[in-house]
Amino acid sequence: RLSGPSGTGMGLPAAVRDRVAAAHRASALPERLRLYDGWAARYEQDVAALEYRAPHLAAASLAFAFPPRVGARLLDVACGTGLVARELHRRGFRCLHGVDGSAGMLERARSTGLYQELRLCVLGREPLPAPAEHYDAVTVVGALGEGQVPSTVLPELLRVTKPGGFLCLTTRSNPSNLRYKAELEAALGQLERSGAWQKLLAQEVEYWERATTEEESTQGNGYISGVVYIYQKCPVPHLQEG
Repeated sequence: RLSGPSGTGMGLPAAVRDRVAAAHRASALPERLRLYDGWAARYEQDVAALEYRAPHLAAASLAFAFPPRVGARLLDVACGTGLVARELHRRGFRCLHGVDGSAGMLERARSTGLYQELRLCVLGREPLPAPAEHYDAVTVVGALGEGQVPSTVLPELLRVTKPGGFLCLTTRSNPSNLRYKAELEAALGQLERSGAWQKLLAQEVEYWERATTEEESTQGNGYISGVVYIYQKCPVPHLQEG
């Protein structure tokens, strides 16, 4: 077991720990969006300090399941400042659309020049701004967690994915997110049993990001673990409600 500042999140600047903790705390939506708007300018600096690996891991997993092809259209849900887009672009994906609930985050994402389209959308409160079966792949990296996007959004992600298309989702395995993770995995399994999609990958990663507290460290090693899931929407279109 690592101890002391070098082995735990206690080695992180207090301001970084506070901002990360606030983002994962259950709070009213307007307050949460204000937090992200205010965090946008420092977000990438903070997640670099956290050694946050989810964008890299998710993009690598998706590219393995779905090698980039010309014209493939991807939707980056809860795109933030564009960390996932950078990783996807590096792997050959060029037609990237993004949505996020924070105007401040979208402004940063726009400055990357990597997205062909960016839209404001609070997932869980409103539908995605896209027609049915529009995207070859959909990613939700870092937003499926306690106090963030509810697991009830899964059917909406499926709605905008083409039959045979891919969905790349992530969540954390730290103690304060275990209840959410269990709910998410129950919903993932229910959709698989219904024939909506099939699971291609559920990869548990030990060193996901640095823990902000000793209690949150998954293995007592100073880091949080997390999971990358890859699902493929079943090629036979299913009847959908609504």
